[in-house]
Amino acid sequence: MGIYDFTVKAMDGSDVSLSEYKGKVLLIVNTATGCGFTPQYKGLQSLYDKYKDKGFEILDFPCNQFANQAPENEEEIHTFCTGRFGIKFPQFAKIDVNGKNESPLYTYLKSQKKGCFSSKIKWNFSKFLVTKDGQVVERFAPTDTPEKIDSYIEKLLNA
Repeated sequence: MGIYDFTVKAMDGSDVSLSEYKGKVLLIVNTATGCGFTPQYKGLQSLYDKYKDKGFEILDFPCNQFANQAPENEEEIHTFCTGRFGIKFPQFAKIDVNGKNESPLYTYLKSQKKGCFSSKIKWNFSKFLVTKDGQVVERFAPTDTPEKIDSYIEKLLNA
């Protein structure tokens, strides 16, 4: 099973096959609106603006598993992100990234790239970088800013 075999829920509850993203470099991020890392949305949008026309997508998965930092519903999350940060990249339905109810997508991502000490997602704004052919090649910690990831994205887009 590969990344393109997964189907996820859009914010409106409809199904989205990740096969729609074949041939694109992906940055998959679990996010929250009330997290100390929430200002990273600005940097993520900058990356998206810089590379979207070159085959890059950011897939945003809100998550409320860490200190109740995304308690809003999907519409409220989207309104916050577009209003405050001008987000234009795809946002999906809220998910769990750890535990018995974790998204199968995140089970897969974590199996492909473990964190420093375990595969468990430690906090919001953990990031996975995926090549044009669906290979999970990098995992970035919440403390890794979007600006730090820029050169990795550029390299994959030019590969």
